[in-house]
Amino acid sequence: MSDVIRVDDLTFCYNGTTVLSDISLSIQSGDYLGIAGSNGSGKSTLIKNILGILQPSKGTVHLFGQPLSSFQQWQKIGYLPQRINALNYHFPCTVAEIVQMGIAKRNAAELQKTLRLMGIEHLSQKLIGELSYGEQQRMMLARALIRKPELLIFDEPTTALDPETRDVFYSITNDLNRDGTTVVLITHDTGIIGKYARHLLYLDKKVIFAGTFEDFCASPDMTGFFGSDSQHLICHQHDKMEIKL
Repeated sequence: MSDVIRVDDLTFCYNGTTVLSDISLSIQSGDYLGIAGSNGSGKSTLIKNILGILQPSKGTVHLFGQPLSSFQQWQKIGYLPQRINALNYHFPCTVAEIVQMGIAKRNAAELQKTLRLMGIEHLSQKLIGELSYGEQQRMMLARALIRKPELLIFDEPTTALDPETRDVFYSITNDLNRDGTTVVLITHDTGIIGKYARHLLYLDKKVIFAGTFEDFCASPDMTGFFGSDSQHLICHQHDKMEIKL
């Protein structure tokens, strides 16, 4: 398998403070990676460096085998940031228009299917300024999903979702991954990570752990770091998912 993302010796500093230190990782095509860590551990900052939103102090990033500096195939990537404050809520645009924005060949049936999956089919003609935050979040999830990119990156995607919509979202990402889409999911909820992702990256400004869940569950170092109860919770969720598969 080829690397969809490769990061080598990445360090990022902000106002003289080191936020990320010597990060190296590779994500292969078809993987489902969960990125976990406490608040301030650098999870979102890492993704922004990978996507070129922030510039690393040192180190390199490659996307689909190309240096980030020359990468142009952004249609291959779907990204939902942690905050969607970039939306202009006064812009006279409907949910349907936002979800399909930038799509060359629009498909009405695919639009309705995606809106239905996110539970917002009835909001298709609503203006974005009329939506609640949770509805906006579901709209942006629909926008990312409808493009069927090769790589999907979600940063804390379920914080404003009700439990039913959250379960639907995770089911969708699981189905997309089974069909070959590479998924990177950032969350503080390590129990959820263990249920869906095959690999885990745990950050605390540097890489604390990177590998499969089997390796994580067998690691005495991780038992010492997390405590046996927390490690058991993550591994228990992962084991339940393996049984379902």
